[in-house]
Amino acid sequence: MDIFERLKAAAVADWHAYVDHDFVRRLGAGTLPEAAFRTYLVQDYLFLIQFARAYALASYKSRTLADIRASQAGLAAILAETDLHVRLCGRWGLTPAEIEAAPEHQATVAYTRFVLDCGAAGDLLDLHVALAPCVVGYAEIGRALAAQGPAALGANPYGEWIREYASDGYQEVAAAARRHLDDLAARSMTERRFAELAGLFAKASRLEADFWQMGLDAT
Repeated sequence: MDIFERLKAAAVADWHAYVDHDFVRRLGAGTLPEAAFRTYLVQDYLFLIQFARAYALASYKSRTLADIRASQAGLAAILAETDLHVRLCGRWGLTPAEIEAAPEHQATVAYTRFVLDCGAAGDLLDLHVALAPCVVGYAEIGRALAAQGPAALGANPYGEWIREYASDGYQEVAAAARRHLDDLAARSMTERRFAELAGLFAKASRLEADFWQMGLDAT
C-alpha cells in the first residue's frame, strides 16, 4: 500500500464524499444541469491558476533537481489542463479574459488558499499531500466514469471532460504524482507525522466536495 492509499484509508468518509458526490454521479449520467457545470468549469479555471502557483511554490521548496523537475512537470500538466476549460467555455462564447475576470467563489478561495498555506507553512510533503486529492482524485473519477463505455460517453454532454481525465495522458500525470508523493514520504515521513498528513488529506477532500457542491448550488 503506497502512501496515497494509506491516506485514503485514513480519510475514507471524506474521500468517498468527494469522489462519489452527487455532482460526480450526475456528471457521469449526463444529467448534470448545464448551469452547474458552467459554474464549476469557470471556477475550476480560476482554481487551476492558483494550483499553478502551488506547483511553482513546490519548485521553490524543492531541494533536489528531481523534485524541481517533478514540480515543473506538474505545472506543465496544470497549464495543459486549462486548455480543456478554455475549449469548453468557448462553446458558451466565453473568452479566457472573461473567465479570468470572473470573481472567485468562496469555495474556490477556501480550497486553493488552504493548499497554498500548506506549502508556505509546511514542507514539500505537506504541499503534495494537500495537492493529491485533486491531482489523483480526478484520475480516479475520470477512470470510473469512463468505465461506462464509449457509447455512453458519446451521448453524454460531458463526455469530453470525462475522456480528458480518463485519458492515458492524465492517468500518467496522476501516477507520477503518486510516485513522487511516495518518494517524499519515504524521505521525510514518520509514523507520528502520518496523522497530521492524514488530517491535511481529509481537509483537502472535504474542500473538493464543497467545490462540487458549489456547482450544484448554482442551479
